[in-house]
Amino acid sequence: MLHLRSSAHNNSIIHPSGFYIIGFTSLPYSSLYVIFLAVVYVITVLSNSFVISIISFDERLHRPKFLAVGNLAVVDLILSTSLIPGMIKTYLFKDNFVPFKLCLVQMYFYYTPLCLESFSLAVLAFDRFIAICFPLRQNSINTNITMVSILTVCWSFCIGMVMYSVYIMKYLSFCGSVLVNSYFCDYAPVFRLACNDNSMQWATATSLSLIILFGPLSLIIISYVSILIAVFKMKSVESRFKALATCTEHLILVAVFYIPILTIFIIGFFWHGVNSDLRVLSLSLSSCIPPCLNPIIYSLKTSEIRRQASFLLRKSIFGTLWKTVHPF
Repeated sequence: MLHLRSSAHNNSIIHPSGFYIIGFTSLPYSSLYVIFLAVVYVITVLSNSFVISIISFDERLHRPKFLAVGNLAVVDLILSTSLIPGMIKTYLFKDNFVPFKLCLVQMYFYYTPLCLESFSLAVLAFDRFIAICFPLRQNSINTNITMVSILTVCWSFCIGMVMYSVYIMKYLSFCGSVLVNSYFCDYAPVFRLACNDNSMQWATATSLSLIILFGPLSLIIISYVSILIAVFKMKSVESRFKALATCTEHLILVAVFYIPILTIFIIGFFWHGVNSDLRVLSLSLSSCIPPCLNPIIYSLKTSEIRRQASFLLRKSIFGTLWKTVHPF
């Protein structure tokens, strides 16, 4: 692969022409797995687009909670699109070469929505916290302007933080292997291939992981501890049940996103002998499945979205029948 090397403008830095993605290539039936991901991607695009369109066109849903839900749907679309089409190209069409600059772009468009996904779940927890702990002041505290401001801060923070993380990759020199043992141009597997000092990238990756995962998760836990305290203070059992019922869809989303990722990281930390292909397979599933399940969970568990979806379905069926009976 020496013909793939090319020198950067700085003579002391060597950048390769690109990298080869080799994650879980030795697993049997890997092509079937990629076909499964292709189906997941189609469902993800359709379901998230459906949720976005419902929230966009129904003015009754132009409220803080649904602004946060719509934001999550947009993030899910970006996350899936940054990952699954590339995996289909790599494993189904056996084209596993990624040019160097495109590799950095792929990193950026994966980690930015992943960061936003985590923070979006924290924003939804904030919405539930205000609704249950401050029900009389909810409309004055959690306004559309407040929600847009919070989401703007989250987007700005994730975009800036990931942009810096990817930018410093250009200071690495690659004079050895260009085989990336992951399912895309992953940050840590790439910087570990460098033949010069990568301590800055290692520190950045560690900090980024802690911020993305444990920062929002800590806010979610604090929010739900406060919610439980407020719920136990309610005198009516029916009121307690109704309050907790409004949190079920969000808690499911939190579980779907955090449990697989945290489990993989904990197992990898304490059990270093875990098979690398199985680790990559598990990480890919934990990145691809939540964006597919999130809109389905919200569509099934949120009465406003379910009601509007039912209305659009009836309208579509009625329109089709009307055109069949009256073709002209």
